[in-house]
Amino acid sequence: MIKNIVVLTGAGISAESGIPVFRSETGLWEQERVEDVATYDGFLRDKAKVHGFYNKMRLSLADKQANPAHLALTRLQREWQSGKVTIVTQNIDNLHEKAQSKDVIHMHGELMSLRCERCDYAGFFDGESSVESVCPACGHKGCMRPDIVWFGETPYEMGVIEEHLSQCNLFLSIGTSGVVYPAAGFCRFAKAVGAQCVEFNLEPSAVGSSFDYGLYGKASETLPAFVEHLLSTGELLRP
Repeated sequence: MIKNIVVLTGAGISAESGIPVFRSETGLWEQERVEDVATYDGFLRDKAKVHGFYNKMRLSLADKQANPAHLALTRLQREWQSGKVTIVTQNIDNLHEKAQSKDVIHMHGELMSLRCERCDYAGFFDGESSVESVCPACGHKGCMRPDIVWFGETPYEMGVIEEHLSQCNLFLSIGTSGVVYPAAGFCRFAKAVGAQCVEFNLEPSAVGSSFDYGLYGKASETLPAFVEHLLSTGELLRP
């Protein structure tokens, strides 16, 4: 019997809303070198550049809307009665929030947040940050950074995520490449505790063989149908 569900989402679910997929193998992210804008060393070299980069990305979210896949997860979370539905995302956008999903775990951080390096405050932010930004908690200037987990840094809430995975009966992975760890190992973790595992993607991911099966195509089409079937029958929709 399916009780607790853990959902992992990646860049693929937001691509249908017009947010570009990050491809680390190109060495570029939004036409900038990954080393310059997605590492702490890059931040130390040119804080103004990094702030400007994430300001631009934050601004770009204004006209992006949640798509049917995001909305299907909100429905699942709202209507599933047998247990808890936990959404974990690798994405730094706010589309799950726009879809009104609750308590989303952003393991790689959030564009709509800044973090203080001095007091570790982190909170909602929707403006333009700079090297002159002041921490609203400790009042110091010049200590704010984008609240993003860069390469070489530890993802957020790993203990909480592992606890949810250890208690789940169903694990869904949506729009992930299967090459970024630790998220790429979540399926094997879930299977080790007896969960059923289903992948949603345009094509099998790098860890696709670890899943019980996959539903391949646009998540905005496959996921709403899957959720509808699960909610109405309590059973999994299969290909």
